[in-house]
Amino acid sequence: MPIFQFIEIKILQSNVFIFTKANFFIKFAAPNSGVNRLNTMDLLRVAQEQLIEKKNWPDFKSGDTITVFYKIIEGNKEREQQFQGVVLQRRGAGLTEPFTIRKISGGVGVERIFPINSPKLTRIDVNKRGKVRRARIFYLRDMIGKSARIEEKKVTTKS
Repeated sequence: MPIFQFIEIKILQSNVFIFTKANFFIKFAAPNSGVNRLNTMDLLRVAQEQLIEKKNWPDFKSGDTITVFYKIIEGNKEREQQFQGVVLQRRGAGLTEPFTIRKISGGVGVERIFPINSPKLTRIDVNKRGKVRRARIFYLRDMIGKSARIEEKKVTTKS
């Protein structure tokens, strides 16, 4: 979900101006096919790419075991907490993509959804690469014990 709201979008000649609540505007040239060909989703996508800071995280996919470090603010104190588990899915694309992580804590399964470009995320570490055939591995929810383990992908290097 975007962290800004648009007030108005103006199209003047071959330039598009997008004004936001924070008195910030974006100007970009329309493609060669003409301004009338731009639709609202294209304008939103361009505005998101310009306004939201994209973070460079390591590549990970479903089945990988990762550790996510994120900031927690309690009153006037700020601390960093980590959540380690198996990635169940990555949804969507671009700047608003969320991913779901599952771990077992005290015999109870805990799932957490993180937006990929959240300002609260400080670091993502990939601990293990999992060998799975699906993009969404919700079947792990029904498994318990050793059957819930995911085989580690063997990485070979040429020497």
